[in-house]
Amino acid sequence: MENTHTCEFASAPINAGLQPADKVLLLREMIRIRRFEQAALKSYQGGKMGGFLHLYIGQESVAVGTCSLMGHDDHVITAYRDHGHALAVGMNMNECMAELFGKATGCSKGKGGSMHFFAPDKNYWGGHGIVGGQTPLGLGLAYGVKYKGLKGSAMCFMGDGAVNQGCFYESLNMASLWNLPVIYIIENNGYSMGTSLARSSVYPSCLAERAAGFGIEWDTLNGEDVYEVRAKVQVAMERAHNESRPTVLEISTYRYYGHSVADAKHKIYRSEDEIERYKQLHDPIQLFKSRLIEEQVLTEEQYDVIDNAARQEADDSVRFAEESPIPSEESITEDVYFEVDRQTLAGRTGRHFFND
Repeated sequence: MENTHTCEFASAPINAGLQPADKVLLLREMIRIRRFEQAALKSYQGGKMGGFLHLYIGQESVAVGTCSLMGHDDHVITAYRDHGHALAVGMNMNECMAELFGKATGCSKGKGGSMHFFAPDKNYWGGHGIVGGQTPLGLGLAYGVKYKGLKGSAMCFMGDGAVNQGCFYESLNMASLWNLPVIYIIENNGYSMGTSLARSSVYPSCLAERAAGFGIEWDTLNGEDVYEVRAKVQVAMERAHNESRPTVLEISTYRYYGHSVADAKHKIYRSEDEIERYKQLHDPIQLFKSRLIEEQVLTEEQYDVIDNAARQEADDSVRFAEESPIPSEESITEDVYFEVDRQTLAGRTGRHFFND
């Protein structure tokens, strides 16, 4: 990394005010995501869980950098690669790992799995399995923030493969037309589900530039630098808070594994040399670790303590998941319809939408 470039963003107001403990916490959260994902992969390969598993390894600085900026009225919604965002907003490993195992103690009671982590109490509105399907939902969150007169925003994450979905463009049009405080964040890891960006999208310079056609501000940023992520996302967040205007951000990042664990060809459509180069030269955790050592707020010994604690926490979450009960057969009819579960008037009468 170019030191002068990193220093520029380290001195941005949002980062200059960080105390040493705050910086170490950012690194700790990135490490926790990495160790959680590695433990989940090991369990999946050991046949302990089924379904899908979309790993966030390599992209940790994006989730941690963005979610570290959230205030009381800022919200997050994302796609199916949702574990990193979940942990970054404060969900604990036990509830997340148990969900991967399909256990009743999971955050979605074992009914959602990898792609459907939720924590409404933390303004985290989940992962969504339909490509691009979360983009109008993110718009709706932003509409709710504005409708209630709150000073907040909705950060809506997507991959580079989702930007070609029609509902995303409909959402951009409405976001600009209605002046909604939504921040669309494209985590561009280059390969969608297995097709390179050059083969899947037409773009003059970057994907985010498409926002210009809707009169929306846009920017690009380097996702391996947590300082840059925080500095540039903060600009978009202030625009949302103070002007109620949308932003599209494209964050360049890289996933070390396949699109999901079922993506057996991820070393065919990209070379092993490319993957290793990113691990050696662009790993966000190692880069930020080196930065903090350079700033003399971290030592190698302190890093090892943090890393070992994260490993243990992840291992403990696997044990918790293994020992948790599976959902009861009766629970299959629960959590289907909000009104019925809470026995509201509409839930009791079935006349919520068609009153006389």
